[in-house]
Amino acid sequence: MLTRNQTGTRKPKQFLAATTPSLPPLPKSTRQALENPLWRAAMFEEHTALLRNQTWDLVPPSPTQHVLSCKWLYRIKTKSDNTIDRFRARLVARGFQQRPGIDYGDTFIPVLKPTTLRIILSLAVTNHWPICQLDIANAFLHGTLTDEVFMQQPPGFIDPQRPHHVCRLKKSLYGLKQAPRAWFHCLRQALEDYGFKGSKTDTSLFILNKGTLRVYVLVYVDDILITGNQPTRLQEVFDYFQQHFAVRDLGRLSFFLGIEAVWAPQGLLLSQQKYILEILKRAKMSNANSISTPAAVSTTTPDITPFEDASLYRQIVGSLQYLQFTRPDISHAVNYCAQHMHQPLQHH
Repeated sequence: MLTRNQTGTRKPKQFLAATTPSLPPLPKSTRQALENPLWRAAMFEEHTALLRNQTWDLVPPSPTQHVLSCKWLYRIKTKSDNTIDRFRARLVARGFQQRPGIDYGDTFIPVLKPTTLRIILSLAVTNHWPICQLDIANAFLHGTLTDEVFMQQPPGFIDPQRPHHVCRLKKSLYGLKQAPRAWFHCLRQALEDYGFKGSKTDTSLFILNKGTLRVYVLVYVDDILITGNQPTRLQEVFDYFQQHFAVRDLGRLSFFLGIEAVWAPQGLLLSQQKYILEILKRAKMSNANSISTPAAVSTTTPDITPFEDASLYRQIVGSLQYLQFTRPDISHAVNYCAQHMHQPLQHH
């Protein structure tokens, strides 16, 4: 195996701010959100998308209906440098009120394997293929429901002519147990109609083989990567997505699943700096000093005092396991920490 030093590959210089930019606080209620023009615009955008997609029909209430409640969730999406990208408001159903076997059935959805992502990126970089990135807006709203589900009208957007009616959902909605599965089935059907076939080893990978044409589509919920050996055909695939879904063109691969991609003449440099800063902030170690090795190089008397927040410990270790995607050097140390998830101590 050739190292970066042997091939002459140099890590590009990155200049970062010394502190993470502070973000405005999230609204604590629907009323508070509607008073802010930025959040109000985000809510109207979401509600308009729901109506345009014919997500529900308003029907009179009935004693036989099991009506779910709903709420608005607010989030500020940031770029890889932590600057604000956009304000996001999302209407979610309270899926925990659903009854298994009555309001929903199967809920499983495949998740992209890290190994698959590495292989496809390596294949694209080796052959100098372009890697396009896109995002499906309101992805879960495209899935069709096969179960009968009723929900209250969205807070702040109650129909003045029919204030007591309830929503009979026709399309899936965020928060529903079956929503991710319904969306994936919808996307898979669209890709198969175009000619793609799902990989037998990873159902989140779709492959198009036609003569000398090779196109690969990687799917992680609503985040999609497209690469292949003919750039003009990649544009045709992108246009096909636009015909079926509301697509945001994110251009060349730069930030995917918390992974920053920096293009260099020698290849593609992957890092997770933003993700690392988030882990440090969650662990309250933003001001910690750096060290040259992932684990201690000398033996000290261990502190056997139980760690005060075992749940936080498990969250941090889980995050570090994902960080191994671009930092394989920490694998041994993370594996050691993962062995003590059941009863973490202070020295862990």
